[in-house]
Amino acid sequence: MKTLIAAYSGVLRGTGSSILSALQDLFSITWLNRSKVEKQLQVISVLQWVLSFLMLGVACSVILMYTFCTDCWLVAVLYFTWLVFDWNTPKKGGRRSQWVRNWAVWRYFRDYFPIQLVKTHNLLTTRNYIFGYHPHGIMGLGAFCNFSTEATEVSKKFPGIRPYLATLAGNFRMPVLREYLMSGGICPVNQDTIDYLLSKNGSGNAIIIVVGGAAESLSSMPGKNAVTLRNRKGFVKLALRHGADLVPTYSFGENEVYKQVIFEEGSWGRWVQKTFQKYIGFAPCIFHGRGLFSSDTWGLVPYSKPITTVVGEPITTPKLEHPTQQDIDLYHAMYVEALVKLFDQHKTKFGLPETEVLEVN
Repeated sequence: MKTLIAAYSGVLRGTGSSILSALQDLFSITWLNRSKVEKQLQVISVLQWVLSFLMLGVACSVILMYTFCTDCWLVAVLYFTWLVFDWNTPKKGGRRSQWVRNWAVWRYFRDYFPIQLVKTHNLLTTRNYIFGYHPHGIMGLGAFCNFSTEATEVSKKFPGIRPYLATLAGNFRMPVLREYLMSGGICPVNQDTIDYLLSKNGSGNAIIIVVGGAAESLSSMPGKNAVTLRNRKGFVKLALRHGADLVPTYSFGENEVYKQVIFEEGSWGRWVQKTFQKYIGFAPCIFHGRGLFSSDTWGLVPYSKPITTVVGEPITTPKLEHPTQQDIDLYHAMYVEALVKLFDQHKTKFGLPETEVLEVN
């Protein structure tokens, strides 16, 4: 209002400079408001995914059970019937939706951090691939944005390649959440699913496995570049059985977006985490990010730190129906060496010192 009054008074005095100055002030205020709106949209887009990841499955399960006890019980029966009929769909690659993958909300999600995908080599559409994604972080936000949405244009960077991000099979037993995950091309990380995608779904499939899993998430903290990989060889065995190329992938900044309480080995807290990991498949973490309206408060919104996912050079593997332990060890060693090399080649480009070493546990 003051700006408009200033412009009006400038007209009355016949001072052109006053009018110009008033208009500049007006446009700068409009731009500032737009910038704030953009930032809040980015925060909301990230928060909706975090809440979906943490709560959507449980909340929809409770609502479905409650609906059975109401006058709307028929709706619950119909969905439950559909669930039984559709139970095995996730094991066959799910039901991806290009419309969902291209939602504008994912572009706001990308720009919040920001997240980018770096391609170093072409991928042949006549081959299948297993991407090893490192590190896990708390939620694998880089993996989700880069491979389950088109925000970073994965389909344009790797034309003809269909990415499938693999996650806990238990997520696909949750009503509504399973549909949401499948729409982005997310599938269960189990042998049946991977066998199907690599043997009965043609070529050009890329399965992204967060190799370190729950164990790696327990050591996720800002400033630490460590991967749980030394004894993780199952993905190599699967690659050899199907002749799928191994692709090392490192996400710089994945560990920077959340802070968590790290329990020491032997403590009661670590015992609880490992017990959950053993029997349920995930390890509960005590973590925090920033608040919804302020970066100075604690909350579930991750900190806006850059995440850059670098996709390395494929390691060509032979197809061995019954790979020996020697075969598995050989290609696992090649994979570890390639991952460390990828990290060393790109670390200084993304803010790490030349002396930084990737810790392989």
